[in-house]
Amino acid sequence: MQHIRLSYSWAPHQEGASQRHQTSPLRNPLMDLLQAVREAGSIAAAAKAMQLSYRHVWGELKRWEQALGQALILWEKGQAARLSPFADKLLWAERQAQARLAPQITTLHAELEKTIAMAFDPASHLLTFYASHDDALVQLQQQAAQQALHLDIRFCGSVDAIRALNEGRCVMAGFHAPATPSANSLVAQTYKPLLKRGLHKLIGFAHREQGLMVAQGNPHQLKDLKDLLKPGVRFINRPSGTGTRLLLDQWLTEAGLSPSHVCGYGDEEPSHAAVAARIASGQADTGLGIASAARLQGLDFIPLKKENYWLICLKSALNSPPVQQLQAVLASQGWIARLNQLPGYEADHTCGQVQSLKQHFPWWTPPKKRPLT
Repeated sequence: MQHIRLSYSWAPHQEGASQRHQTSPLRNPLMDLLQAVREAGSIAAAAKAMQLSYRHVWGELKRWEQALGQALILWEKGQAARLSPFADKLLWAERQAQARLAPQITTLHAELEKTIAMAFDPASHLLTFYASHDDALVQLQQQAAQQALHLDIRFCGSVDAIRALNEGRCVMAGFHAPATPSANSLVAQTYKPLLKRGLHKLIGFAHREQGLMVAQGNPHQLKDLKDLLKPGVRFINRPSGTGTRLLLDQWLTEAGLSPSHVCGYGDEEPSHAAVAARIASGQADTGLGIASAARLQGLDFIPLKKENYWLICLKSALNSPPVQQLQAVLASQGWIARLNQLPGYEADHTCGQVQSLKQHFPWWTPPKKRPLT
């Protein structure tokens, strides 16, 4: 059995921002080499892309082959070098493990950056919040860090994030919901008791699309959620308490179906990235997720529903320096342009602005009191 040792390094902002493999928040030299050979199609092209010498890349691959006792590269006369079946399996296994652990790795990364940054800049701000895992939030974390605002994001399900806010574990949370859920929908029934008038304030963030992530070419020809019932379609679910799980459960309720009708309903992964990795490795055929997660794994994406991703803040913290600084970052043209470039995302026109619960969640509004007679 191979032993794993973790480490980290420091890099200037401009170097960190240009990292090539955004699917790998925790870097490994061997995996970077294998990924480069796969993408470039040859060792020479991989070396050029990584700005390394051919001799260095060739030597490292040979060294790793000896250490692992397995061939990593197939060498055939007259053909470009390609990954061996073992190297393919190794690369997929590592990427899948990282995708599954992405929320924890992101939290660890933010914690290290926050601690080190505060040693250099005692005037920097820290903002802790719980949120549903979202690729745009990871980008926001990087954007804010450049302005000495460190977002200590603890990723969890949307429901759990709002509960953490209500229990005083943070001052801000992130959750997502369909743009226009009906008053009797499962989404409305779930969120309504958690959102507190006079306690919470909404802050505009982003619009995004939820859909089915499928292998390239969509081999099962899936078009909507009812196609999950097709024979042989293997589904990967999200855990209870996530907004994505709510979307599926709402459809099952409306269709009068039980979870047992969906093959794989009980097979769960903690993030969109982890679901995408399972599909890309051939262990599943489809799962609900976001376009950016599908794109990073080379999958096709079938959009199904537009939704809003909201930030919700304690009213008492609204005027604090970290929250005001976050609002300024969200409203900046640099951030809005960056968000609009992310596949499946669109900046809300109210990005960074405080919004009304009553206006955006009409199903939440408490019933009017009857006049006294």
